[in-house]
Formats: sequence, C-alpha cells, structure tokens
Amino acid sequence: MSQFDKFLSKLLNADAVLTFIELEYILSKLGYSEKKKGKISGSRKAYINNKSNHIILLHRPHPRNELKKYVKQYIIDELKKMGLV
Repeated sequence: MSQFDKFLSKLLNADAVLTFIELEYILSKLGYSEKKKGKISGSRKAYINNKSNHIILLHRPHPRNELKKYVKQYIIDELKKMGLV
C-alpha cells in the first residue's frame, strides 16, 4: 500500500485522524496546488486543480494539526463531486 493510499484511507475513515500535511499530500497527488494570491493568507488556504480549475477552500487547523470531522467530510464531498474518489 502506497503512502497516498494510506492517507486516502485515513481521509475516508471517519474515525481516523488526518493531519493537514497528509491532506496537502493527497491534494497534490490529485492535481491540486495551493493558490497564494489575493485574500488567501494566514490560516485560510485555497487549493486549485490545474486541470479542472476546481477550488477547495479551507482553514488550516490550529493550534493542533488534525482536521476536524466536518472538514474531512467537506473534502470528501468535494473530491466525490469531481469524481476523484
């Protein structure tokens, strides 16, 4: 099982803890890159898919690095909408 597969299974498992760094790895492997222009700064992050121009907006968790369950569900919903999971 590759690192991508491990992180993806953590994303899809509601009880597993997924860190923001692991999420960034998943998004990069799926063709998303961080947008660093405009009003996106600090803990606000935007990731854009280079092929479809689909944007995922979220806040970097702090002070802890683990994603909340509702954020994981949002990411899953967005990736399913695009047919990536």
